[in-house]
Amino acid sequence: MVKSAPAEEETRTRARTRRVILDAAVDVLTENRAAPLSQVAGRAGVARSTLQRYFPERADLVVALEGYANELADEATARARTTEGTALEAFSRLVSEYFGLVKVIMLSMGGEEMPDGLDEEQCGPSDLALYELIERGHEDGTIDPRVTPLWAQQLLWAALYAGWTYTDVAKVPVFEAHNMCLMSLVKAIGREPRA
Repeated sequence: MVKSAPAEEETRTRARTRRVILDAAVDVLTENRAAPLSQVAGRAGVARSTLQRYFPERADLVVALEGYANELADEATARARTTEGTALEAFSRLVSEYFGLVKVIMLSMGGEEMPDGLDEEQCGPSDLALYELIERGHEDGTIDPRVTPLWAQQLLWAALYAGWTYTDVAKVPVFEAHNMCLMSLVKAIGREPRA
């Protein structure tokens, strides 16, 4: 049992170092996709050799960033508590959590074509949580039943993209773009009150 403690600490240290490198890569590569890996290592505060132990080639880092975007989306989904409150309240929390992922999501999506359709086997926990949330909203009456889970997902990502770029295009504070994004999404999927 004593022998496992150093191994466990090494694993936590490796995980922490990996995350620092990935965070640095998001910052550096968002600014300049062609930036050298030495710049990523410098931003992470690690030696180039350390970065290469984790990601031997640039392609390895790019693939890891895609997985990292999914990890962060899963963490954001958990923080949003998608099973608590009404579906519309949970959706609002989810939008707010996702809004902070602009850099990593945009970086991981850069240059990729959108899939032709939904492949349930490729859905991650975040996708499934969103689909369940929308279906729960249909049941509790807070989300318009005409809004399908897939449409809500597409609308969410489109609105997030619009919100993220709105800050640069309109030169508005992030909180203003967040509020516009949230208001637009809630109005788009929410059920109209009955008279």
